[in-house]
Amino acid sequence: MLTLRAGYSSLQLAPEHGGAVFDWRHAHKPLLKTVRGVGCFPLIPYANRIAQGKFKWRGFTCQLPLNFGDHPHSIHGIGWQRPWKIEGSGSDNARLTLNHDGHAGWPFRFTAEQYFELGTDSLRIELRMTNRHTEAAPAGLGLHPYFRRAPGATLRFNAQTVWLNEPTQLPIGQAPVPEGLSHASGQPIGAVRMDNCFSGWDSRADIGLGPVRIVMEASAAFTHLQVYTPENEDFFCVEPVTHRPDAINTLNAMTALEPGDTLSGSVTFHVSDNPASPAKNA
Repeated sequence: MLTLRAGYSSLQLAPEHGGAVFDWRHAHKPLLKTVRGVGCFPLIPYANRIAQGKFKWRGFTCQLPLNFGDHPHSIHGIGWQRPWKIEGSGSDNARLTLNHDGHAGWPFRFTAEQYFELGTDSLRIELRMTNRHTEAAPAGLGLHPYFRRAPGATLRFNAQTVWLNEPTQLPIGQAPVPEGLSHASGQPIGAVRMDNCFSGWDSRADIGLGPVRIVMEASAAFTHLQVYTPENEDFFCVEPVTHRPDAINTLNAMTALEPGDTLSGSVTFHVSDNPASPAKNA
């Protein structure tokens, strides 16, 4: 574990365990839920699902390993299943790197970097992916945080469209966000079950975690937002990503990164007291 501190906030990183965030606390309050040993992990070199792990790229067909138990699709990239290296760290910051040789799990060479900067009331995570392949290669980024499903947890964000899914959660069509899925005015977590990708997102999400509020702001690279609110679980996920699920199997829906070029994006989480919390209004 690598521990960062800033004022009354702390961040524990697990470089050897997918370069993941293990724990993030603000004034001793845990903000993330640890699921399968992590609280937040990077999505590199693609986000979410690739149908049956199969895709065609520039004239050849690739079959990826199915990397999540009996799930029928490849999921979340490979960065979360590789050890990362600590390249540098200070009391409130750290830089982790990953070098992929183009073999197991993904047929294109790349280097990836995560930079963490912890503030007393904030956390900034920057992701970078550089193509080291000899030709253009597909590239995608994302963050996958597990938020604690505190009593009264809420979510508010604006988006123009939503991708509707088939039973294995692959998108089958895009539509204007219907009233039941709209979170423009905020909704309680659990009001509707979702595992959907939203497009035309305005890069901001307001997350209420009981007495704590987190405002998540993403850079322009993160054009989509994946929201996962499973039933009967004590967590939910709000994931800024650069593309929709299975984008690699749709023409021009995923970035083609030229050799030596870099795809990058950052997400900043701002933490404050939640004025909408019942405890604040009691």
